[in-house]
Amino acid sequence: MKIMDFLSPDVITVDLKATDKKSAIVELVEMLKSTKKVKKTDEIIEVVLEREKLGSTGIGQGVAIPHGKTDVLQEQVGALGISRKGIEFNSLDGEPVHIIFLLVGPVEVAGQHLKALSRISRLFKDKFLRQAIRDAKTKEEIVKIIQQEDAY
Repeated sequence: MKIMDFLSPDVITVDLKATDKKSAIVELVEMLKSTKKVKKTDEIIEVVLEREKLGSTGIGQGVAIPHGKTDVLQEQVGALGISRKGIEFNSLDGEPVHIIFLLVGPVEVAGQHLKALSRISRLFKDKFLRQAIRDAKTKEEIVKIIQQEDAY
């Protein structure tokens, strides 16, 4: 499974406007509307925020992977946002988050959802890759970085 299978370049931003966890999730879900795969953003936002109540998806080292499953989607979709200032996300390490990768998918493909989450977290384990993504000035640069990583 490749990250670019569920992450469209249209839903990557290097300039996330949000200043808190909820508005970051809302901003990323709203970006997903542009893919035409997402129509009911309110339900998706609710599912992701409900998942956050179970425990923060801020995995540490400046990365958060908010996610959820819903019956309003036909396939997995992702959105990626870079916050230059950093966002308080109640991360495991207490640090602000700069890279937020939102992943949402249909309820009936739980296995695929877990594989995608695993792939995303593996991607962000590499500190050089995290830094390269944070330093990227354009979404095209981010796509190139992820595609190079997807090749392995």
